[in-house]
This record gives sequence, structure tokens and C-alpha cells, in this order.
Amino acid sequence: MMTKQTNPQAWAIALFTIGVFMAGLDNGIISTALTTINESYQVSPTWGAWTVTLYTLGLAISTPIIGKLSDRYGRKRLFIMEITLFGLGSVLVALSPNFIMLLVARFIQAIGGGGIFIIGSSHILSTLPKQKQGKALGMLGGMHGLSAVIGPNLGAVILSFTGAWQWMFLINVPIAIFLIVFGLRKLEESKPGTEANLDVIGATLLSISILTMMYGITQVAIPFLFVAIIVFIVFVIHEKRIEQNEGDPILSFSLLTKGKFIMTLVLGFLSGGFLAGIIFIPSFVENALGVPVEYAGYWVTPLALASGIGAGLGGAMTDKLGPLRAIASSGVIGIIGFTWFAVFVEGFTSFLLASILAGVGLGILLGAPLNMLAGESAKESEQGTAIGTLSLARQIGLTIFPALFAVFMATSGTVVRSGYNQMFITAAILALIVFIIGFVMSVRLRVRG
Repeated sequence: MMTKQTNPQAWAIALFTIGVFMAGLDNGIISTALTTINESYQVSPTWGAWTVTLYTLGLAISTPIIGKLSDRYGRKRLFIMEITLFGLGSVLVALSPNFIMLLVARFIQAIGGGGIFIIGSSHILSTLPKQKQGKALGMLGGMHGLSAVIGPNLGAVILSFTGAWQWMFLINVPIAIFLIVFGLRKLEESKPGTEANLDVIGATLLSISILTMMYGITQVAIPFLFVAIIVFIVFVIHEKRIEQNEGDPILSFSLLTKGKFIMTLVLGFLSGGFLAGIIFIPSFVENALGVPVEYAGYWVTPLALASGIGAGLGGAMTDKLGPLRAIASSGVIGIIGFTWFAVFVEGFTSFLLASILAGVGLGILLGAPLNMLAGESAKESEQGTAIGTLSLARQIGLTIFPALFAVFMATSGTVVRSGYNQMFITAAILALIVFIIGFVMSVRLRVRG
């Protein structure tokens, strides 16, 4: 039986978990509807891809800023605002009279959905005992794997049953209403941070830097990347000045100078490379294993389910062994899984084994350990900011590595399998780097201890 003391925490974790699942579900659902949406607005596939691209840009811009705002104004307040925006964006997507309005609505959805995981994670880090944080964070991470499986399949069911893609987004509305009502009643507000003026200039500079960088990467526009670097340098100088004047920077300069936090961002970037490999699984089984195109998407299911299991396992490992050993373990499992893809996969059985290994390794890394490391690197008043910045690093990796993997496919010539093998070997190398970083940091920690 739950006590009055534990009941609010149980409600908080449940509500955050449902929120993360809802946001992740939306990402998977739209993949089923892209062609139908393009036809309904009579736009080309190139233009239609902006429904995904703009959502990605919105996530990248919002995650570090929402993390900061949750530290500053309280996580209950920001959670309600995020859910409201996501629900509003979902309604506007469904009711969009034209394609431009659809893109605006998708951006609103991204601003709302991008901060739910960050707010939930920072709430767990600031309220739960350290020995219980891993399992709770692993539960949030596991929702990504489950939503990746259920999203496309649920989207196909809704589309075939209703015949209207709009219902794929309207399904978010009752969930959002439930979260708002029970969030207002059951969540306890965390202590707000500083009362200093909000760093509007810093937020603007960071947004411009992220926007130009992500656009430069996705469109292969080198000048935009140069602009992004210059603006980011100006942003860092500005943040240092704000901190020296005892203000409240969006991303404190002192946090950026901590080696542990920098290594956490590097690991987050590499985890984006892990995730990028999943994007090519359907085309791999179609082109390399001869699976019919209508069934290729279902072959992602074992890997996605395994990543959900891995997230829970990573949470338990983090509680018992610490985040660094969990990270090193994820690297070892990832090395074996992705190498197996490149060397041994010839049919379903070998594919299933490789998917389980790669998925578990990915899930461990995406769940508790990285978020806990980010939280440990920051003061309590900066934990949301730290996790938001980690999410941004992962999103950058998830943007860069698919472009690299696409080059492998384009240059593989008539030997189709070689391009995929290069991708899997690259992912295995990323797993090796993850293991090395986790192992070295763990050894250094023991030596200092």
C-alpha cells in the first residue's frame, strides 16, 4: 500500500512516463502518414519531408531552453505548459487548412514535445534518492523503444480504420487532457531557481546557432555551419559575462568547462549515431535480405523492443554499479551487436540475435546512465539545463550520422551489402569509443576514490 509520502512521487513518474510515451508515439505515427499527407495537400515528397525536418529543428531548439526554464520556474508548471502546447499543436495539425499551417503546427508540437523527457528526468534527479534514480530514468528511456514499435503500427491501424490521417494526431488530445488534469492535481511543484532576469539574449543566440547548424547539416549548406560556429562562440562569450556578473545564463560557462559534462555530451553525440543506424534497418532488410517492402518496417520491432528492455536494464545497472560501468557495458554489447550485423546476418534468426544485442546496448545508453551523469555534473538548479543540452548533443548526432551513412549507401556501387556493412562497422566503432570513455572514466573515478 502506498503511503502519503510516496504517492506523489508515484503519480509524478506515471504522468511523466505517459507524457514521454505520447511524444514518442507521435514521431512514429507520422512516418505512416507522410505519403497520405503529401497527397492531401498536393505537395512533393521534398516539401513533405519538412513535416519531419521542422519537427526535428523545433526539438533541437527547445530542449536546452525548456530545460533551463524548468529549472527556473518549476517543473510542474513547465510540464503543464509543454503538454498544453503539444495538445494544441496536435489539434492544429489535424485542422490545418493548408500545408504552411501544418508546418507551423508541427513546430508548435515540437516545442511542446521536446521538453517532456527533460522535465521528467530532472524531476527524478532532484527528488528521488540516488539509489532509486536509475530505475525511474530507465522507465522513461524505455518508453522511447516501445513508442517506436507501437507508433507506426498504430498509425497504420488508425489510417485503415478511419481513412483520415487527421485522427493520428487527434488521438493525442484526450491523453493531453488527462495529463493536464492529473498533473494539476497530483504533481508537486519543484522549488524555482534564481529570481534574476531571464537571459533573453543568450536564449536568442543559442536558438540561432542551433537553427543554422541543424539547417546546415540537413541541407549540406556549409555557409550555415560557419554562421552557427560564429554565433555559438558569441553565445559562449555572452554566457561567461552573464555568469561573471552573477546573472542567470541559459547555459552556464562553468558547466561547459567541466570535463565530466563535456564527456557526457560526447557520449550523447555518439548515442545519436547508434540511433541513426535504426533508420536504415528497413532498407537493409529490403535490399540486403530480400524482404518485401510492405513488411520491411516490421523488422525494426525486435530492435526497438530490445532497446526498451535495455533501458530498464540500464536503470537497474546504474543503481547497482553506477552510470560509468553501465555505459561501458552498453559499449561492449553494442560492439558485438553491430559487428554481428555486418558479419553474420544472413536471415531472420541471425538478424534477430543482432537486433537484440544492438537494441539492448542502445537502450542501456539511452536510459539512465547519461542522464544521471549530466545531472551529477550540474548543480540542482541547473539539472534541467544539463539534460536539455545532452538531448541536443544526441539530436546533433542523430542528424549528422544518417547523412554519413547515406554516403556509404551512395558509394557502395553494385555491391549493395557493402554500404550497410560500412554503416554497421561504423556503429561498432562508435560503441567501442563509448566503452573506452566509460571504462577510462570509471578507472579514474576509482583511483581518485
